[in-house]
Amino acid sequence: MTGFLILAFLILVASVVAVPLASRFGLGSVLGYLLAGMAISPLLAALRVDVEALQVFAEFGVVMMLFIVGLELEPKRLWAMRGKLLGLGGGQVLLTTLAIASIALIDDRPWQTALAIGMVLALSSTAIIVQTLTEKNLMRSEGGEASFSVLLVQDVAVIPILALLPFLAMPELLAVAGAHAGDAAHHSGIDLTAAMPVWLAALVRLAAVGAVVALGIYAIRPLFRYIAAANLRELFTAAALVVVIGIALLMSLVGLSPALGAFVAGVVLATSEYRHELESDINPFKGLLLGLFFITVGAGIDFGLASDIWPTVLFWAVVTIAAKMAVLLAVGWLYGLRKQALWLFALSLPQAGEFAFVLISFGIASAVFDTALADLMLLVVALTMLLTPLLFIFYDKVIAHAYCAGDEREADAIEEENPVIIAGRGRMGGIVDRMLQAAGYSTTVIDYDSHQLEIVRKFGFRTYFGDATRPDLLASAGIEKARLLVVALDEREQIDRLVKYAVKNFPDLHVLARAIDRNHVYELWAYGCRDIVRETYDSSLRMGRSAFEALGMDEAQAEAAADAFETMDRSTMRDIANLYRLDIPYHENEALIARVRELRSEWDPILREQMDDILRKRPS
Repeated sequence: MTGFLILAFLILVASVVAVPLASRFGLGSVLGYLLAGMAISPLLAALRVDVEALQVFAEFGVVMMLFIVGLELEPKRLWAMRGKLLGLGGGQVLLTTLAIASIALIDDRPWQTALAIGMVLALSSTAIIVQTLTEKNLMRSEGGEASFSVLLVQDVAVIPILALLPFLAMPELLAVAGAHAGDAAHHSGIDLTAAMPVWLAALVRLAAVGAVVALGIYAIRPLFRYIAAANLRELFTAAALVVVIGIALLMSLVGLSPALGAFVAGVVLATSEYRHELESDINPFKGLLLGLFFITVGAGIDFGLASDIWPTVLFWAVVTIAAKMAVLLAVGWLYGLRKQALWLFALSLPQAGEFAFVLISFGIASAVFDTALADLMLLVVALTMLLTPLLFIFYDKVIAHAYCAGDEREADAIEEENPVIIAGRGRMGGIVDRMLQAAGYSTTVIDYDSHQLEIVRKFGFRTYFGDATRPDLLASAGIEKARLLVVALDEREQIDRLVKYAVKNFPDLHVLARAIDRNHVYELWAYGCRDIVRETYDSSLRMGRSAFEALGMDEAQAEAAADAFETMDRSTMRDIANLYRLDIPYHENEALIARVRELRSEWDPILREQMDDILRKRPS
């Protein structure tokens, strides 16, 4: 027990120290976990921790990640991606295998070994790519979707690669292959189809996938309805884990990728009413196990061996990344990816993946790789994975910045002065503008989204391109003579900057500001703004009224109940806002916290009495 606690303590401490530091310096969480693993590697070795066994356990984080990804992909959307799956994914795997195998042949490797090297290194890291694309909000981008399509095909490609490797056995290695068979079984698990004929094994695997789909449609949803009736959150979490672990076990028993099975189950459940609850229950486990997986990758690097053969390791790492990038650029271009999307696609996938660890071990047992080559390949895989976050940094700092700079343009010259200036023509600013113009008021609208401006101009709405927080642009718009400034920008920092500038320099100007949330209201009040609208407040009140009606109130009662709540909420806002301080976080402001508690004790009984009175008036 003590040894387990020491191990858990070391891993958690390394994570909470390294990951925030890496994120703070823009390196991303994945590189933080890898560095944490490298840092504690000597300690794990001293404690005689089996890092490979720990990694096999941690790989279940990849399974959970693909289950959650599947939950976000409805079958219709997956069908729409079929062209990318077959063309991009299949083309990448085939061409990369041939490219790397050709280089291995030039390096005097036997053709069987060269082909095996090409297949192993053709696969990319699902764990790193999906995690990083999700963190950077790039999963739904054109380049992100293309990358994910390739990753799905690669997960499927593991199956034929495992089937093909034994046919590439080297006669001179057969004598020592048996010694590693146990290790391969340890990594690949029990395969009930191993002794079956190829055609029967294929039928069994197809039946297993069909069973996952059928269970998702006909069994899992009724199961969750039954569990939900118990109204115990921990049971729902347990049921979610049962589903993911059970499907992973089924896939493993028939020689399929557990991650692929979890993804299929997620897609089937993507239209379920329990989708969001499933995602929230699985997410914490997924995050911890993925972090542990990346730590084991970092800890598994053999620095002693790497220092002895570093030129060879570096050579093959560069070959892998360069060959895969060349193939990715060519395939992406053929399938219509351009500019930023093409570079995101090419820079996301050039590393080797976590399945390489399984395939290399299986390759030793199948007499395809000798131990020395296997050790070399393990180092190459680890190094390419370690370099991946740096490629994303290059994308962020160089590629994305270059294309954004290319899209920049000069601010429009504003040649009119109107009594109303609207900063931002998005969801809120656009409606305000239409309302004011319908009432006969002239407005000057400034927005920085050039794409959105081109769209609204097609419909006859005049909007000026530019940064509304720039004093010179505001001056040209006539802010000194304006009666009203509507601040409807999307970014909180921009809202704050514009409100502070306007309130300080134009005391006679009425500033109407958009607030992101309640705390932002207090902050804008502290800046001196006295007309503030929370962006979701009115819609939330409408939703509350609808909830009252759904629970049995009639329309008049629901309206009265919502009005009572709004009266109470608005009456307390100014009282609390006057206690807000800009120099400390609101949750550390003791005076503000005490006043909120005091107001709740005063208002909660009054509000409850009003609600009861409204309900008593329900018509019989």
